[in-house]
Amino acid sequence: MKKNIHPKYEEATITCACGYVLKTRSTVKEMSVNTCAVCHPFFTGQAKYIDTEGRVDRFHRRYAVKPANK
Repeated sequence: MKKNIHPKYEEATITCACGYVLKTRSTVKEMSVNTCAVCHPFFTGQAKYIDTEGRVDRFHRRYAVKPANK
């Protein structure tokens, strides 16, 4: 490995908008993010699937398996 060409890999602090602080290692000292695993709706169980235009029903109607002829 060549010397003096790699960035320094040091401790870093990642701060979320919700206030959660994560300590890790990175080449960037400080980062701020909008969402994290603590406040993201998918991970907190608050995520809701909303089918506002009936797309799922339309898909099922269009690609439904038709019964075989008897």
